[in-house]
Amino acid sequence: MDYLFLLIGLGLLLAGAEFLVDSSVAIAKRARISNFIIGLTIVGMGTSAPELFVSISSAIAGHGDIALGNVVGSNICNILLILGLTAAIFPFNIERENQKRDIPFCIFASVLLMLCVNDKWMGIPQNTLSRLDGIVFLLFFVGYMAYVVVNKGKNPAQALQQADDEAKSRLEGKAPLLLWLVAAASLAALLFGGNIFLDASRNLARAWGMSEAVISITIVAVGTSLPELITSVVAAAKHNTQLALGNIIGSCVFNILMILGVAATIKPLSITGINIVDFAVLVLSAVMIYLVTYTFGKKRFDRIEGVIFLLVYVGYTVYLLQR
Repeated sequence: MDYLFLLIGLGLLLAGAEFLVDSSVAIAKRARISNFIIGLTIVGMGTSAPELFVSISSAIAGHGDIALGNVVGSNICNILLILGLTAAIFPFNIERENQKRDIPFCIFASVLLMLCVNDKWMGIPQNTLSRLDGIVFLLFFVGYMAYVVVNKGKNPAQALQQADDEAKSRLEGKAPLLLWLVAAASLAALLFGGNIFLDASRNLARAWGMSEAVISITIVAVGTSLPELITSVVAAAKHNTQLALGNIIGSCVFNILMILGVAATIKPLSITGINIVDFAVLVLSAVMIYLVTYTFGKKRFDRIEGVIFLLVYVGYTVYLLQR
């Protein structure tokens, strides 16, 4: 039955992603808002709902490692696997605003998490993400989102024309209420399908004898990242790479600052099983997005760079399994 649920969950993910991308593009064009903003907000936050559910429920239950491991693993998966796979199939350009502001802020959030969690560096015996840390995370999240929306909400005419040329939607011209209903139903299909797929994957992983620590950083992290994976690949296939990039950057920032911020504010997280290598890979993956704007084709995520991202992810996964 678990194998059947895997297929059902995958089907819901594919259908949900297809219609979420179409409705999001139509909403962006009707409101004359950039596709990146739609990806960063509606799509990025919506596809992060599985991480939100898993991390907050784990924090309440006192499983800090699962809450943090889910976010760290998901962000690594988002960047190395999802962006890597997207670029390997559909190379895309990176806008100046992404290079100068959004990607550096993603790096900042990753470094901030690493510094706040590793209390042992300051002589404190237990690594903890405290309630104060959670409040600081939430303040940074609110400030960043407000700044981005205010300063990049509207596309200039040339950018809008380029978006019209590149991104197509079968729902263009439909009533706004219908577009929002389709977007909401698509998100529901993504989340429900992701939960089905995740539960089946965890059952199979336990049957194969995998430990809870490895399951949380690999199976759970990849499972909760499936909405981002499917949505980004589908968006790129529809030539809407800015929505795909916004989805990943938005999800990574949301995962760290919003999800862990809420989780730690509700209940401080005690950390034991996530080590410095995991945080180093998290920061490295964010830095790698920035580096691709200067290597090979400048401000472009090329196919060879996507393959490199995938190889780094495979190497990290092998390390986790051996650990």
